[in-house]
Amino acid sequence: MKRILLPAGGAILATGLLAAGLASTAVADDTIATDPLAKTSAQAAETLDFWTASNNAALKGAKAFSPDALEVDKIKSGGGYTPDTKPGSTAPIGGEKKSTVKVQNVNLPKTIGKVFFESGGNLYWCSGTSIQSQYRNLVATAGHCVYDLAANDEVVSRWVFVPGYYQGKAPWGIYVGKQAFTHYDFDVYEDLDRDYAFVTVYDGIGGVLNVPSKVTYEEYKAATAKGQKTDIVATEVKEAEYLSAVKDPTKLPYYDMKPGTAKKVTGPDFPGAVVDKVEVTKAEYEEALKKGAGKGTGFVYGDPVVEMVDKAAYDAWKGEKKTDAAGNYLITHYYVQAWFVPGTDTKYYRLDYYVIEHKVKSVGRLGDNVGGQGFAWNQPTGKFVRTFGYPQGAHPDGNKPYTGVTPKWCYGKTGTKTVVIPKYKVEEQVSLKCAVTGGYSGAPWLYKYSNAKRLGYVNGVTSLIIDSDGNNRYDTQTSAYFDGETNTVYKAAAAVWSGKLIP
Repeated sequence: MKRILLPAGGAILATGLLAAGLASTAVADDTIATDPLAKTSAQAAETLDFWTASNNAALKGAKAFSPDALEVDKIKSGGGYTPDTKPGSTAPIGGEKKSTVKVQNVNLPKTIGKVFFESGGNLYWCSGTSIQSQYRNLVATAGHCVYDLAANDEVVSRWVFVPGYYQGKAPWGIYVGKQAFTHYDFDVYEDLDRDYAFVTVYDGIGGVLNVPSKVTYEEYKAATAKGQKTDIVATEVKEAEYLSAVKDPTKLPYYDMKPGTAKKVTGPDFPGAVVDKVEVTKAEYEEALKKGAGKGTGFVYGDPVVEMVDKAAYDAWKGEKKTDAAGNYLITHYYVQAWFVPGTDTKYYRLDYYVIEHKVKSVGRLGDNVGGQGFAWNQPTGKFVRTFGYPQGAHPDGNKPYTGVTPKWCYGKTGTKTVVIPKYKVEEQVSLKCAVTGGYSGAPWLYKYSNAKRLGYVNGVTSLIIDSDGNNRYDTQTSAYFDGETNTVYKAAAAVWSGKLIP
């Protein structure tokens, strides 16, 4: 494998406990670089609050990470791959029960999800997967989904992993990144032949955020004065309940009313105006008849209406009235039309006061919840792999076939020749035919994937997407070749404990 000469002294590996942050210890092997993402519980809590505020609004607003610098339109082929050590693998954990039934459909692994982060003031996602580790707390993704290549390889901000993410939902919790591990050559020299990263994560956080708790009016006032989030819920009640309650001064803060408004006569073209009838005398009705048909106030509103009433109403009636042959008492109503802005009724409300509390719980370790894919290195190329990720970006011609809502997969044999991209100094990546777009970065390449168990061995992660034939459609993805040095980085990350945010 290609190596870049390193300065003497090697790299630094950070380990440590949650309470103490990250302590630094030297590592003899100069292949490993590591950087903190959220090295204290306070930083991790701020990251969690950021992504989950307002019903996970930031998660919903993130876009697929699709930097132009990592979308390629020309590649060359090099020689074959020469493993630097013997091939090896680490078995996966979890998975479904064994099945003897042959399944034709592709079963998506529970381990995959979206990696969310902030970079350059923008919110993005990549793809990633849970991978087997000693403390079941490790995520594999692309190096450029953790390290910002545009900012001298500083780590990105507010990094979290959400397995099974779907439209703002986190079915197995949200896992805040604690510590990132990558190859020294990628961290220092932006060597895309080493475009991978392994991130330890805190235990997952689940539950409901911003839970309303009902309180008294006095508690509501005190909480509001302290700057806590509060809310008032108004429930409409009958007038009798309101009038009875407000006789007691202690109940006054818990009830309110909104006076109604009378309807107002207006013109027929007034926004929101409605036509209605107004009763008039027979003479006024006959005067309206002279106006003929038309739209507006003062025209007749239908034919006169004859109503049968009792003798008392008949005697009190000032308008036209008569009795029929059967002795029934009849009165006549005359109407003209008028246009009104409708009025409103008086409303009565009972008020309930709430303080909005932040209630979450630990859902445990990532690997315990979704399992973890195995890991393989120095495997032969030209073998079948299956990749899973969340594409959303557009092709070079502007076509955008993917929404990024649900994961997609590709299946095929990896190329036997190295991928060479002079523009980015790539000399030995692996290729796979697959027409995905931005957002697929970091997608795991699973070797020997079991459709029944939904597990395999991570033997690559999507690094670049390529239009290899120049038709303005991406048709190929690439990955770093996972060799013995990749295994060294992986093993260092897989042995580091991260801890809990909530006891």
